Amino acid sequence: MGATIARLSQSLRVQLLCWVLLTLLGAIGFNLYDSFWTADATAKLVTDRTLLASARVIAEAVRVDEGGNVQVDVPPSALEMFDTGFGDGVSYQVITAWGSLVSGFPDLPLPAVQRTGEDRAFHGADVRVLMLDHPVVGLPDDGAISVTVAVTHNSQYAMRRQLWLSDFSKQFVLVFVASLVTILGLQRGLAPALRLRDALRQRGRNRLDPLPPEMVQSELQPLVHALNDYMERVQNQMAAQRRFVSNAAHQLRTPLALISTQASVAAREADAARRDEALFALRTSTKQISRLASQLLTLSRAEPGSRRPRSDATDLTKAAREILESHAEEALKRNIDVGLEAVRPVIVDGDATMLREMLVNLIDNAIRYTRPNGRVTVAVGQADGNAVVTVEDNGPGIPSGEREQVFERFYRVIGIEGEGSGLGLAIVREVVEGAGGSVSLEDAEGGGLVVTVRLPLA
Repeated sequence: MGATIARLSQSLRVQLLCWVLLTLLGAIGFNLYDSFWTADATAKLVTDRTLLASARVIAEAVRVDEGGNVQVDVPPSALEMFDTGFGDGVSYQVITAWGSLVSGFPDLPLPAVQRTGEDRAFHGADVRVLMLDHPVVGLPDDGAISVTVAVTHNSQYAMRRQLWLSDFSKQFVLVFVASLVTILGLQRGLAPALRLRDALRQRGRNRLDPLPPEMVQSELQPLVHALNDYMERVQNQMAAQRRFVSNAAHQLRTPLALISTQASVAAREADAARRDEALFALRTSTKQISRLASQLLTLSRAEPGSRRPRSDATDLTKAAREILESHAEEALKRNIDVGLEAVRPVIVDGDATMLREMLVNLIDNAIRYTRPNGRVTVAVGQADGNAVVTVEDNGPGIPSGEREQVFERFYRVIGIEGEGSGLGLAIVREVVEGAGGSVSLEDAEGGGLVVTVRLPLA
């Protein structure tokens, strides 16, 4: 039962129907409350008119005899008009202007205002009372008599109930019809959305062509456009993955072939010097393929969604200093002057491991492509609320027309010497964009390249 209720609560049909019914029930509840008091006022009005008519009939039956005495013979019609089948009790009183009782009950309660009905209690029962002053010919100075008639509430309450139930039945029919119309309307209104669902289900897993937005209502067309945009991004990502796998296989095939050849040469070579030369080449190729595999792994980790997001406080100044120290030996071998310009810690939030990989690739690229006796300068600072890292070298640089392509995987600038794999800047961009920053390339003064990375400060 609980599972069924939970499933129904997630249904759009059920939710919309509930909101429509709640609105209708709220309006109908107010209408029924208002109609109850309207029915009560109507029943009171009818009862008062009947009481007034009865009082007039009695008053018109009053006469003065030859001796000046006031007498009345109450016509049966004056009392029978209350015989509606609900067992009402009728009481009356006729008194003169000087207070003499002519007929009826002497203790009948009198209303405060004549011709207006009032609710009173009489002999343990609730009654509706109305009084009428009526002139009588024959009395001194055209004197008048007062006729008071009272009736129990049975007929009044029955009339109120019938009026209210009649209105209630109309409201119930209205709710029922509105519910049916709402259900039919929801069925027809949701039909395009269901067709969209069926169209998506019937597609093969490799089919990602766009859906026609006209198949649904205008309110749902933005959803179709969003689905089409998403499928286009998936197509682009799948194409990028295919290119990546193809390029990775190509990049791995060459060093693996070299390793196999060099191992065979070393195994066959009898001369120790030539065997050592083959083993050195084998170690070099092994290092290249190891670095390529490491970069491929780093790139896969840097891609969105490949790992759980982390938010580490990372000091870029400290990280840059440690990475430069680890590359100092390689720089000394080639007589490259490396330096760090940073005066204080610069803290950013992000994945500390990936941010270090970003710096490693920037510094490694700069040292790798800088000619011997060159220089590499790393600067870490702050500007406009961002952490700014610049890596400047006096190497061959990158032509302006290729500065966007170098961020693609395995892209290498033709004519530039170096043993790179074409993944360094691709890793840098993935890490920087994943941290909410940006990266740009510019010419260095006197030749070379300046890579600038901007990241939000912590």
